[in-house]
Parts: sequence; C-alpha cells; structure tokens
Amino acid sequence: MTFELKSIHPDPSQAHKMPYAPAVHIVGACDLMFISGATASALYHDHPHRDEEHVHPHAIEDQTKNAMEAIKSILDEVGASWKDVVKVTKYLTDIRDGDGMHRAMRPYFGDWRPASTMVCINQLSSPGARVELDMIVALPKKG
Repeated sequence: MTFELKSIHPDPSQAHKMPYAPAVHIVGACDLMFISGATASALYHDHPHRDEEHVHPHAIEDQTKNAMEAIKSILDEVGASWKDVVKVTKYLTDIRDGDGMHRAMRPYFGDWRPASTMVCINQLSSPGARVELDMIVALPKKG
C-alpha cells in the first residue's frame, strides 16, 4: 500500500507567504509516528534533570538547530525524511522568536511545509530553553 501527502491551500496563490501548510491530507494507508518534544538539550539526558546537561546557546536559531538535529536522528533511525513530517507543534517562550525559528527550520524542510501550530508558553523543562518541537510523521506501512 502506498500513500501520498498533499498540502491543502484554499488559496494556492498565497502559499508562498506561509512557513507551513494550513492542512496536510494523507491519501492512502500509512503508519503514524509521534515524535516527543525536542529542545536544545541533548536527546538523551538524565532525569531528574541535571543543570550541567542543559547549557543552551542563546540564539533561537542555534536552539532550533539543536532540536532539529535531535529529531533528524529519529527520522534517520526509521528511514524517514523531513518530507514525511505531516504536523509540527512549536512551543516558544517568546513569540517574537518565531521568525528566527522558522529561518532555522527552513533548510531542513526545504520546500515542504507540514501543518503547524505555534504556541507561546511560560517556560520549558530546562532553564534557558526557548524552543521545543514535536512532530507527527507519516511512514509507509510495513509488511
């Protein structure tokens, strides 16, 4: 069985303005993978947290890159690509960081724009973390 991901744009002439698709339609059968939130911290770290494992760069672009690299390691593990991501949830501690975060994400996604939600929150799980990303991925059915 195969599937196709289709970006849904009610007004395709305006799509170039958006860093995400208003919706993504999965056509056909697939498996879904839900990626837990990733921050600028290492993917694997102690719990309860130890502060020395959570020293983050200040720039939102650098923090976003760290989170995207952690997610990339998960995608690589299952043979998926950024074009398989159907939904991203972006948590920011300062909504004004949205443009910088999107600039840092663009090289990973290229011309693909998954569906997206961006939320401003009070704080994240470690001091100094400014961005957390979680994703839903569509994968070909196995077997």
